[in-house]
Amino acid sequence: MRKTLFGLTTAAILSLSMAVQAAPIKLKFSHVVADNTPKGQMATKFKALVDERLKGKVVVEIYPNGQLFGDNKVLEALLLGDVQLAAPSLSKFKKYTKKLQIFDLPFLFNDMAAAERFQQSEAGQGLLKSVEKKGLIGLGYMHNGMKQVSASKPLHVPSDAKGLKFRIMSSDVLVKQFEAVGATPLKKPYSEVFTLLQTKAIDGQENTWSNIHSKKFYEVQDNITSSDHGLLDYMVVTSAEFWNGLDADVRTELKKALDEAVAVGNKVAAEKSKSDKQAIIDSKRTNVIELSKEERQQWIDAMKPVWKEFEAIVGKDLLDAAISANKE
Repeated sequence: MRKTLFGLTTAAILSLSMAVQAAPIKLKFSHVVADNTPKGQMATKFKALVDERLKGKVVVEIYPNGQLFGDNKVLEALLLGDVQLAAPSLSKFKKYTKKLQIFDLPFLFNDMAAAERFQQSEAGQGLLKSVEKKGLIGLGYMHNGMKQVSASKPLHVPSDAKGLKFRIMSSDVLVKQFEAVGATPLKKPYSEVFTLLQTKAIDGQENTWSNIHSKKFYEVQDNITSSDHGLLDYMVVTSAEFWNGLDADVRTELKKALDEAVAVGNKVAAEKSKSDKQAIIDSKRTNVIELSKEERQQWIDAMKPVWKEFEAIVGKDLLDAAISANKE
């Protein structure tokens, strides 16, 4: 009897063990935007590819619109194992590496093509590894687009911004950027921007065309200057503990699926940048200002000294590599 019970117990344990081993890996992907945005569509594509290629092995759960965590908390959540994938803006990584501040420097890239060339270069790919010592692994760059600046008054030249209050992301570079033109930068959550503009608690903000359109900032701003003065991109990131704990074949398939999904998201971002700008113009709710070559050069001259302030922080070699990416 004892032998029979022992045999049953052993069989039960083995059965339970096999069931545990067969359980699919749960991968929670947390982000702060809607499903129809470039990042949202990237996440949806990633889930579809994983469902197709790793069925029964990995289950992807997407949590959009900050349902689980905002960008300020999601990196900590990754390290704690509460989520396994996120894509916060590059400005959110200061606590983990200061080198990524290079992407906030004003007028560093002439256009998105230059930013892409730098990100895919040896120097840009090396930056993905700059957070590894803190337990994170960068898996790729996701585009949003070039930033424009909006305000309650027309902004043609830097002196037009003097004395105005602008909402910025939490970034030391962006503080210096607006101080360089005599403006007051205020670090405020993205979710509060519309109300702050509507109540005139702030005078303006900077953002991409897709964000300005999707969040309807153009409805509460009289003017938007088409400045292309900065970059707003994201890093797709996971925790080293989770990533390195995966079987090699699973890890390879996930990275392949992610690369394909990011390419889709970046294509959507490029298309939306153009279409959303046109939609804002067509709405006639705001005045879209196109800078002359001379006016744009004044903005560059006013803000470019910020590069020097952060050269030692990000590294001169890295800065030179970014500048050289402007040359095809």
